[in-house]
Amino acid sequence: MQEALRQIPSVDQVLGSAAVRELLDAEPRPIVVRAIRAALDAVRAEVRARNGAAGSVPPLETIAADVAERVRTRPRGLRRVLNATGIVLHTNLGRARLAEEAVRALVESAPGACDLELDLETGRRGSRTARVERRLRELTGAEAAFVVNNNAAALVLALNELAQGREAVVSRGELVEIGGSFRLPDVMLRTGAKLVEVGTTNRTHLRDYEAAIGPDTALLLKVHRSNFRQDGFVAEPSLGELVELGARHGVPVLHDLGSGLLHPMAATRDEPRLTDSLRAGVDVVTMSGDKLLGGPQAGILLGKSPVLDRLRKNPLARAVRVDKFTIAALAATLDLLEDADRARARIPVLRALEATPEELAARASAIAGDLAGCPELHVREVETVSEVGGGAVPAEGLPTTAVALRHRTLSADELAAELRGLELPVIGRIADGEVRLDPRSLDPAEDAECARVIRSRFSATGTGRRGEG
Repeated sequence: MQEALRQIPSVDQVLGSAAVRELLDAEPRPIVVRAIRAALDAVRAEVRARNGAAGSVPPLETIAADVAERVRTRPRGLRRVLNATGIVLHTNLGRARLAEEAVRALVESAPGACDLELDLETGRRGSRTARVERRLRELTGAEAAFVVNNNAAALVLALNELAQGREAVVSRGELVEIGGSFRLPDVMLRTGAKLVEVGTTNRTHLRDYEAAIGPDTALLLKVHRSNFRQDGFVAEPSLGELVELGARHGVPVLHDLGSGLLHPMAATRDEPRLTDSLRAGVDVVTMSGDKLLGGPQAGILLGKSPVLDRLRKNPLARAVRVDKFTIAALAATLDLLEDADRARARIPVLRALEATPEELAARASAIAGDLAGCPELHVREVETVSEVGGGAVPAEGLPTTAVALRHRTLSADELAAELRGLELPVIGRIADGEVRLDPRSLDPAEDAECARVIRSRFSATGTGRRGEG
């Protein structure tokens, strides 16, 4: 064993190999050295496990290849993946894909200085969100607008300012739990608002709200159930009725809309529209910028000027403010939303939701045809349904055609793991013992790329090594 251990190359020897020298041209030396030490530790463990048997020390070239693989697959910030799950707004995969115009705006603002908080006309300090808020007012007809970093932040800010130490009345049927196990009652508690529940899980009437209003009532809260649906023996007052009740008692109404639908589509027919909330006269509407609006993650507050002026002055507003990247991408997205037809053609989320079954069937057929030369895979086309995702339009299945893959020897879970391990990971969904790739959540330009990276692993001429593309 000692003789075998002495045959293991040193760190310097591995650094001197051709493959690692090439690696150093692209990667920081400390990262490469850590990978070398980890690779050599693995060799030592193998030597000891085999008691120094012949062949337990691999050639230097093999160790160098292992180092390169460790560097390539090390944990980084974010990696691009192909979303073939059929879930258009997939929270785990970054939710809304940005329009090309929004991406360009991000790139333009990234390399250097920009007029984030500078008024170029006066040379004085300006508001970082004033311009994008003006666009929101023009687009929606709202009296005032304010932008923060996500919708949860928008809700927290509004509750803290309007109801801290006082009562906020909400229906029991709207005490929702959102992603990550965050629950509305817990969020309200942290804002300092006192939760007053009214009605029952399935039926809440206007009289329930009115009976709860007292001298300590600060707010009537309406929460859109964006990630689940109630059917059957259910009842709730309209938003207009709630606003009228609040006006009679001098109590503002906050509508947590969530998804922020601006332009209706067939796929979102049951989703409430932003403009309907504003027309109802609510004091504040909160919504996301990255769901059905199709922009970057952001929290958007719209409503009456006196209320939003109070929110801007709240100390929490500094903690939840947006950066220049959010502002740039959101402004570009709002420009596209000015025209409904242009928005549906240019904003990827809206374009994906508008895709027809015939279009998706043709795309699936093309992907399946590109994978026909993979002898290890059984490939077929299957009619199924996509999802909107992102906590929007719950239980709404969208007809689609997916490419279903079965491997000759691997289970569906193992095949899905292989696809995630590709140089450009492909994320599908598992159903009926097969991995399905749904073109609805892919950009049309990614269809051929998706097939190519899978072929590189499973075609007859592929390398057969996981992670190579």
